[in-house]
Amino acid sequence: MRITLITGASSGLGREYTRLAAEQGDFDQIWVIARRDDRLRELASSLEADIRPVALDLTKPDNIEALKALLLQAAELDDDFCIGLLVNAAGFGKFGTCDDMTQAEVDAMIDLNCRALVDLTQLALPYMAKGSRIIQIASSAAFQPLQGLAVYAASKSFVLSYTRALRRELPHRGIYVTAVCPTWVKTEFIKVARDTKNGTTVQHPWPQISAERVARWSMFVNRCNYPVATCGVIAFLMRVFCKVIPAPVIMWIWEGLRRI
Repeated sequence: MRITLITGASSGLGREYTRLAAEQGDFDQIWVIARRDDRLRELASSLEADIRPVALDLTKPDNIEALKALLLQAAELDDDFCIGLLVNAAGFGKFGTCDDMTQAEVDAMIDLNCRALVDLTQLALPYMAKGSRIIQIASSAAFQPLQGLAVYAASKSFVLSYTRALRRELPHRGIYVTAVCPTWVKTEFIKVARDTKNGTTVQHPWPQISAERVARWSMFVNRCNYPVATCGVIAFLMRVFCKVIPAPVIMWIWEGLRRI
């Protein structure tokens, strides 16, 4: 059995990747992981594919162990068990400066955006074979430090760096790895990001692109075995400019943009 493993599947990008995987029909089963079981079951009932809802909070290490046990059990029941695609789409951000953020908010961002992503990757790799693929959701925020979004941007820089290095460790296994770095995506992200002590630290997040566009383009880029999918002109320009313009200059520009 060849499966897809998608985190953050209850909404946003994770949901779109699930729909796309179901549409393409390349897998025997799609495992969808998120905290909200009701949303996972609603998603499963809306798609014509074999969807397995797995309700887990990935910020809790015990739930990582629970998923590890489920994968082991599936592999023991099927000698041909293989993870053909891993999409690490679970993640969130919070607007606010260091004075605005609580320790719980900071820790949760790091746990989900960084630790859980690495843990899921480590769990999946033993079950992956030649032709398997990994998509890690980073952000255009990964290209430079961003005050007012400092921890989120730093966590996505971690994802980008980790994904690039992982890609260089896996050529001998024939596994394709891509970091996805779009600008703002039309999902629940901004609503969640504003739910903090100072939700107006970033006044008007723009430009915004659709989750479907990000999912479709990044799946194509991943199939081409390219390391980074920016999914839009603005994100691509940010990637280029941040290679040649000093970080203090970029941060000075951002200081103005986030107040508009």
